[in-house]
Amino acid sequence: MNDIPAPGDSLESFEEAARERAEVRFLFRLYVAGSTVQSNRAIVNTRRICEGHLEGRYHLEVVDICLHPELARIEQIIAAPTLIKREPLPVRRFVGDMSRTDRLLAGLGLPEAPEVRPVTP
Repeated sequence: MNDIPAPGDSLESFEEAARERAEVRFLFRLYVAGSTVQSNRAIVNTRRICEGHLEGRYHLEVVDICLHPELARIEQIIAAPTLIKREPLPVRRFVGDMSRTDRLLAGLGLPEAPEVRPVTP
């Protein structure tokens, strides 16, 4: 009944937590309105950020609300483009062309990296 961890336990716990964090999968849904410049920019920027920070650990679904207005109603989308992060919790929403990389990364809890450059007008 010894509650004190053995000397190696804390390192093992730390390594296990690091492995779990590396395995966290992000689930995103990006709502766009047609094939506009802003929609295309949001898609490119979102993919660039995901590949730069979450390579192999994310799933991105792009939904055109012009083709699927029922999904926009269900999700209560009032502006497009809108990116919704479903997993991991908490759910987060981002509106715009995703060119504010610093704000997006902060909202996702990811460190900023200078190699990720947004597409801007």
